[in-house]
Amino acid sequence: MRSFEELVAEGAAVPLEGWDFSWFEGRATEERPPWGYAALIAEKLAAVESALDLQTGGGEVTASAPVWPPLLAATESWPPNAAVAKRNLPDAFVVQAPDEGPLPFHDALFDLVISRHPVVTPWAEVARVLKPGGTYFSQQIGAGTNRELTDFMMGPQPVSEARGAERARADAEAAGMEVLRLEPVALRVAFFDVGAVVHFLRKVLWTVPGFTVEGYRDRLLDMHEHIQEHGEFVSTSTRFLIEARERQER
Repeated sequence: MRSFEELVAEGAAVPLEGWDFSWFEGRATEERPPWGYAALIAEKLAAVESALDLQTGGGEVTASAPVWPPLLAATESWPPNAAVAKRNLPDAFVVQAPDEGPLPFHDALFDLVISRHPVVTPWAEVARVLKPGGTYFSQQIGAGTNRELTDFMMGPQPVSEARGAERARADAEAAGMEVLRLEPVALRVAFFDVGAVVHFLRKVLWTVPGFTVEGYRDRLLDMHEHIQEHGEFVSTSTRFLIEARERQER
């Protein structure tokens, strides 16, 4: 059995570029949402002439679609991820742009805007770049996601509804869009060693803001002991699927 120090060092050394979670295989699991986002995105990309992948990460989800529209663009704010996205989406126009906007595209340019786990949704900008009748389709992180992990590391924390599904509905409608679909879900997450926890907290920054190994070493040791005793640390992720349509007339 590997020691606490070995596991922590391993989790701290894993590169963070891209949005590929394959490193966690055998070390952590997360229940998948029932709707199958990647398959739905593939269907939608094949049915439109123009699409924008907002906050694409490394472009992994869109790259998995077998058919791309003639015009495909993507944005990403973090330079290392943008470089990965350009490799994964060689036929797309990939641009580094801030998460909160403004988006560097003309009005009414896209039939479809997609986004998987956006940091923030710039609803007014989404509405602006969509064609009349165009669709925004997104899987988002819900309020209080992985709060058990956050509370373990930081102590009890208030849960903000800023990421809640109903807040997203209200913001979409405030931007003049019609919400067609809104589905929230709670999903089981399990970590099987403290190295997986370290890598997750380095990669998913909002779980424990300002996380560093040295700053949280005592809590990581407690986590290591918890996993040794119970075989896993269980948390709950929250997700929701939202589909909204730009109005036909402006």
